[in-house]
Amino acid sequence: MMIKANRRKVYLISCAVILIALVVFKTKQKPSGEVTREIKPASGDIQTTITSTAVVQPQNRLEIKPPINGRIEEILVKEGEKVKAGQTLAWMSSTERAALLDAARAHGEDAVKSWEDVYKPTPLIAPIDGDVIVSTDQPGQTVTSSDAVVVLSDHLIVQAQIDETDIGKVKVGQEALISLDAYPQIKVKGRVDHIYYESKTVNNVTIYQVDILPDTTPDVFRSGMSASVTIVEKTKGGILTVPLEAVKRKKGGSYVMVKQGFARKPAERAIELGIADDKNTEIVSGVTANDTIIVTTKKYVPSNGAQSGTNPFMPSRRR
Repeated sequence: MMIKANRRKVYLISCAVILIALVVFKTKQKPSGEVTREIKPASGDIQTTITSTAVVQPQNRLEIKPPINGRIEEILVKEGEKVKAGQTLAWMSSTERAALLDAARAHGEDAVKSWEDVYKPTPLIAPIDGDVIVSTDQPGQTVTSSDAVVVLSDHLIVQAQIDETDIGKVKVGQEALISLDAYPQIKVKGRVDHIYYESKTVNNVTIYQVDILPDTTPDVFRSGMSASVTIVEKTKGGILTVPLEAVKRKKGGSYVMVKQGFARKPAERAIELGIADDKNTEIVSGVTANDTIIVTTKKYVPSNGAQSGTNPFMPSRRR
């Protein structure tokens, strides 16, 4: 019985020590306090933007398919090469011509040349000016009229995916900034060229595709590259701005606390807001550049001589 009583006593003493330590630990911390500072409305610029992921791809992708079944005799272009409308991209033989030439080879080169003069190959012609983005076939390969021998692109664009909640802010002609994931140091300016009317669902989110036409196309652009696009919605310069933390809201609208003078309490001043970015907001009316605005923010304040967040159970160095 004495042993059980001693154990119980030790247990109670241990609990009491832990409780006292926690109370001491808590008393070393002060609750969040308020930090007040005075600011003047500043004249500055505000730009609102819409950011989205995007993919580099051809605006018009044109597959060059042979008009007949047969065999490729010669490919005249390479991937990345620029071609003009009317330029010959490849030569091919129909199935019959390929069979005749193969049979003529058994009778020597003279027979082959004779049949080549009589039975001309079929050219594949570029219908537009553009870049060759696919050219993987090799001479001697058999193709059908459904096979694309060469793929052309008139120019590369960046197709962004805009959430349906933001699509109403996007307009044709708005400026945009393009950044490739593979080359983040390269920034390319562009403009909104087309907004698609039909929506798509990606990961249970409704999005609309938007074509961004770059002002210039760097050599590093490749079809299928991932990119980020920042579309400029609105830009205002030389406007009166205050930090977002200075603005308070209630049912009647928005207001700021304006300094009234020596030994007088700050007063609420109703304001009308304009556009805002992630740091500042435009003041349309209510205050002027001569007013002094009181900004109050909450901040954790540790007590003097105490380290916030110290553990009372960890050993400490004696001073």
